[in-house]
Amino acid sequence: MPSIHPMYGGVSANFLRGGATTIENAEYGTAAVLKFEKTPIYYLLGRGEASGRWILADGEGIDSYPQLAEFALGGGTDHLVNLLEFPKEAALRGVSLSLTSDLPGGFSDDQLAVVTQLFPALGLACYRIAASKTAADILAVYTGAKTSARILAGDIQRGKGAAINAAVLLADLRNFTALTEVYQPGEIARFLDEHFELIGRHVEENSGEILKFMGDSVLAIFPTGSEEGEDPRKACTAALASARNLLEANEALNLRRKREGGPDIGVDVVLHLGEVFYGNVGARGRLDFTVIGRAVNEASRLEKLCGELGQHLLMSESFAAACGTACERLGSFELRGVSKRADVFKLAAATL
Repeated sequence: MPSIHPMYGGVSANFLRGGATTIENAEYGTAAVLKFEKTPIYYLLGRGEASGRWILADGEGIDSYPQLAEFALGGGTDHLVNLLEFPKEAALRGVSLSLTSDLPGGFSDDQLAVVTQLFPALGLACYRIAASKTAADILAVYTGAKTSARILAGDIQRGKGAAINAAVLLADLRNFTALTEVYQPGEIARFLDEHFELIGRHVEENSGEILKFMGDSVLAIFPTGSEEGEDPRKACTAALASARNLLEANEALNLRRKREGGPDIGVDVVLHLGEVFYGNVGARGRLDFTVIGRAVNEASRLEKLCGELGQHLLMSESFAAACGTACERLGSFELRGVSKRADVFKLAAATL
């Protein structure tokens, strides 16, 4: 059936007697479209028909549809397809239900009568599953997997949240605003997507979670707490690995883009460790599940020092002390809006 997902255009579940159930997601793109165009479902949609039957034992559809040829090769004798529409208010248009028989002679009249009665109920069940899965998937896309789980569990009241300790990662594209004077909006969006993709990939592979895209910046956290208890060093190690990997990947991206005549876009990363409020803030009818607090503000202020100090990766004193990696102190600096001067660190030369 069709899927409402930024990565997948459709999803299918396959059940085989005596075998495992498999779920397949069809990514957007020409290959997926061409594959779909060679299915009985596409044939029925094109003719405006809601059902179809192919007697595989007689060779029907085998030359036209690779899927039916595969079923016939596996002993299939008869194939049914039924298309069911979902309610019009849903962006999910409907579902296709297919059955294949391997009995000599295919489906009997009695079996066809049962199937006719069964398909509407199965369609209703599919609609319920699809609606629930879509809500969960889309919420995770916009808020992150861990945050979306809390929201779906009912953590939705304004002001509701908790103080947690976390390593904070703030990544900002250097001099990105100037590019808007040179490139068209579509190109700017593509540049952002390319950099955010690699940042997100390296944050998530180290168990971090992106909470917010802010213009050309990314805010992510690595909580220190888990079922095993508080472990600041583990969180900081993960955040540092993310930072180092994403900076390396960003260099590779820029090399490729420069070969194609595009701009070199640097990324500045700040790592901090401290207490944040993780929860719901906003207006009564428009909430944001995010982190706020002194640690977030200080990370934002530290990021401004990257250009001044000529560094793409800076760490706070608390982070440098907890990360378990040799660091070098760059000095003590005043941060706007912060009363206490901040000691700022970079990775020691031996660790680069």
